[in-house]
Parts: sequence; C-alpha cells; structure tokens
Amino acid sequence: MQVTVIPGRTTLCAIALGSGSVLAALVAGMPVATGAAIALAWTLGLLGLFAADFGVTRRAWHRAAPRLQRRLPTALAIAVECEVHLAIETEGTGQWQCALFDYVHPTLQTRGLPVALVLRGGARTTASYFMTPTRRGLITLQAAAVRVRSRFGLCELVERLGGDESRRVFPDFSQVARYAWLAGDRRLGELGIKSLPRRGEGTDFEQLAEYRPGDSVRHIDWKATRRFGKPVVREFQDERDQCVMLLLDAGRRMRAEEGPVGGGFFDHVLNAVMLLAYVALRHGDEVGVMTFGTPAAEARAVAPRKGAAALDFLMGKLYDLQPTLAHSDYTAAASALMSRHGKRALVVVVTNFRDEDSSELAHALELLRTRHLVLLASLRERAVSALADQPLGADEAPVEVASAHLYEQSRRDAFRRLAARDALMVDAPPERLGIELVNRYHAAKLAGLI
Repeated sequence: MQVTVIPGRTTLCAIALGSGSVLAALVAGMPVATGAAIALAWTLGLLGLFAADFGVTRRAWHRAAPRLQRRLPTALAIAVECEVHLAIETEGTGQWQCALFDYVHPTLQTRGLPVALVLRGGARTTASYFMTPTRRGLITLQAAAVRVRSRFGLCELVERLGGDESRRVFPDFSQVARYAWLAGDRRLGELGIKSLPRRGEGTDFEQLAEYRPGDSVRHIDWKATRRFGKPVVREFQDERDQCVMLLLDAGRRMRAEEGPVGGGFFDHVLNAVMLLAYVALRHGDEVGVMTFGTPAAEARAVAPRKGAAALDFLMGKLYDLQPTLAHSDYTAAASALMSRHGKRALVVVVTNFRDEDSSELAHALELLRTRHLVLLASLRERAVSALADQPLGADEAPVEVASAHLYEQSRRDAFRRLAARDALMVDAPPERLGIELVNRYHAAKLAGLI
C-alpha cells in the first residue's frame, strides 16, 4: 500500500523555532561555522524524531487495520441531494485523530467534506456527508483518503481506505412519485393535471355494477339484472393496448441550460417523458422510444412494451443519454420511425423548435400523420421571455425587448403553421413540459383519437 507522509504542525513549528534561533544568534555575533553546526544538529535530531514518529505511527495504524464502509442509495437522481453514511471499524486500543476526504466523481457537488474523525480501537465510528449529482450517467466513488495525525504530532500519514463503488444517476423521479401519490389521493389538480370532461365512453368492458340514476339505459345487462333481481349495468373503460411512441430530439438544440443544477433542456425532457410513460403504462398502453440528432452509435431505440417493468427498462436505456452537437434531421427521424413501427400510435415528438425549422419539420410531421396521431412538443426558452419582460430603463433595453418580442412572435406563428386538422401541440417552458404532455395525452384518450 502506498503511503504519503506530510509534516505536521509540530514539525513546522520546530523548524521555525530552530531557524529563528540560529538566525538570531548569527545576528548577535555567533560565528557562522558554529551556527551551521547547531543548525545541522537541530535538523538531524528533528529528522530522527520525525522518522521515529512516522515508524511508530505507521506500524500502529496497520495493526489497527481500519475498514471503511459506505452506505448510500443504489441509484441517484440528478439535482437531488442524498446523504452518504460512512462507518470505520478499527482494532486494538489506540485512538486516532483523522480527517477523511472521499474521492467522489467530478460531477458530484459535496457538502460536509472533509470529515473530522476520532477513531477508537475496537469501536465503530460513523460520520456522513452530502452529495448532489449534477449530471446523469455512471459515476464512481474511489477509495477515500484519510489524514492520520501521528503519535507525537510531527507528521501526518495519508492513506486510502475502502474501495471503488459505482452508481447510476437517473432523471429526477420526484414528478413521477408526486403524480403517483396525488393520483391515489385524487388531488391531481395540485400538480396541474386537468380533469377533462369525457367525450363519449370507452369501448373496453371493465365490470358490472349496480344501476345508479344517470346511467345509460342501453348499458343495462338484462341477464345479470334477472340473475341478481336488481338493475345491473355494464361499465366500460378507455381503450387499452394502444401505443405511445416517444421521438426525442437529442441534438444541439437540446444542450441549452437554464436555471440551477439539473436545469438542462434534455434533463427536463427526460423528466417529462418518464412522467408521460408512467401515466400511459398505468392506462394499459405500451410505450416505446426513439432518439434522433445523435451519431448512429449513440442513438437509442426501445420497442414498445407495457407492464410495470417497462418504465424501469426505459430509464435504464435513457438515463445516461446526453445531447450532442449534431444537427437534428427531422425527416430522417420520421422515416426511421415509419419503417420500424407500423402500428398506429400516438407519436410524441419532443424538440426545441426554431422558426427556421418550419419547412423540414412540416415535411416530417406530414409523413408521420399519414399513419399516426402526432403530438408536437417544444420547449420554450425562459431567457427570451426574461428579455421581453425587462424594464426599459437601460440604454439597450428597448432594442432587446423589441427583438425578443419579434423573435417570440415569429417562432409562435411558425409553430402554429405546423398545425394540421386535429393536431396536438405543446409549447411549454421546460419545467411544465411533463404536465402539459400528460394533459394532452388524457385529452387524446378521452376523445378517442388514438
């Protein structure tokens, strides 16, 4: 095991004291040769004590055989702080003053490091610190470094404890978890999910139920009514076994960053599509994913699937996907989806639309609409809105405000021109994207458009 040693505070003070004393004596008239001899003797003596202290401390530390264990979640979420628990067990009877610094991945922000510890032989010492992931993907925590104060304080040993550990950083689960909680409590309005009036009724039989005033007479099941001796009606649910295909832009337009950690456009996109996937899977539909705007080797494609495990599978495929510098070819993406997926589906195209994309995107949407129902979702940049809403007091503010309004108007007009009959469209700020997608999905289901 490689060991690094650094001088302790006592050694530095001894060096300063010896140097100052010799210098003062030389100034007072001591011969240079005598001063040199005293300095040499002082240095050799200090080195001897330093070596002895280092040897004693190192042997005692190895006899103590310290062992480090970390306890942290098996999976992390971007921009969500988590606590890392540390436990160090030592043998023997000695006591050690230490400072521990955990070698975490560069994309992690930490709070509470280094950790000051007093280790006691034969006991278990615990501590903790906090870390916040700032980027999705695989992260590694390397062996921790611990600075151990020597027995006499002349030096400090720097050794490594523990081993390497890896964790996966996923998109933020909080919106999905909150949806699940509020759905069970029937308070989805707090999340922004609209309760839309039903236009028509589902066609899939769900169950038999006792007749209640207001139920349709044509849904009375006469055989069940005769059997139970009271009116019984058939209840229906929205059609299941339908398909939702997510077509995600991972090109250069999705590299925009707004706000704090986890505020990247593509991070918000993944949060939103995971919420939509969760809702669609709960409704019995199957969900698939295709990405575009990436080199062929980095593209992701997941065939539609359903069931409770489908969401975990989707997360496992997309959690480490990062937007690239490549141009997003809408037409090629639409052609690829048409060739791979023949069943009619709700195709959700998520991108960062600009007015110069109108012609290319319009051709891609026209191609998709020949077979599928298409929902076009675009992220609206808050930076442009902030420029448009700024006060006009500054010298350049009027020009900036006018330019921002002109840009927004041009973009809005171009976006609306993409609409066709019965088109579904979403233009929302990043943090609202998931809610708007779910609302549009519910509207399409209730209207029987899929």
